[in-house]
Amino acid sequence: MRHIPASDTQHAEVLSFEEALLPTNQDFDREAWLYVPDHYSEYRYILGTRGSHPLICIGVNPSTAIPGRLDNTLKSAERIARFNGYDSFIMFNVYAQRATSPEDMDRELNPRLQAENMKAFRWVLERSGKSPSIWAAWGAVIEKRSYLPGCVEQMIRMGEAYNARWFTAGARSRAGHPHHPLYLKKDSPLDPFEDIHEYLRSLRRS
Repeated sequence: MRHIPASDTQHAEVLSFEEALLPTNQDFDREAWLYVPDHYSEYRYILGTRGSHPLICIGVNPSTAIPGRLDNTLKSAERIARFNGYDSFIMFNVYAQRATSPEDMDRELNPRLQAENMKAFRWVLERSGKSPSIWAAWGAVIEKRSYLPGCVEQMIRMGEAYNARWFTAGARSRAGHPHHPLYLKKDSPLDPFEDIHEYLRSLRRS
């Protein structure tokens, strides 16, 4: 299954994060899953499993995965989270628009969608314990849109207020991009992303 956006998100109805938290769908186990909004739409703020010690995995943008029907990227993220001692995982994204191919993403940043996505990120951080663990897993796709580095910068700054720890898994690219989860081994360890600020500066220069 592939998701091609019906239009850019400027012309789509976008729920605020607070509105998206309201339950509308009973088709999945809410005791086991986090899914916001809880129905399939042109965007997704959060998808993951519930637990007391989650690994927050950051991709570029969501595709078609829903509770109980994870794509291969999310299956890999869940396996690696378990291997590294986490009892759950939360898939979050730099930009919330659904698009299987990054080439179909908004050409220009939708400020409203981004603001609501950052509300969602704060909500996740607040519920992830002391020093939340964040796995940068966006790969070279981060280069697809010029607004994406700015979104990452917002996430880094917000994470600092919660003493968040950033990690990568697998070999980074020659340009320094963190590895995408899809082709990682299930026993891949997490490595501290100690130069994330320098990486971001290089990203903004490219």
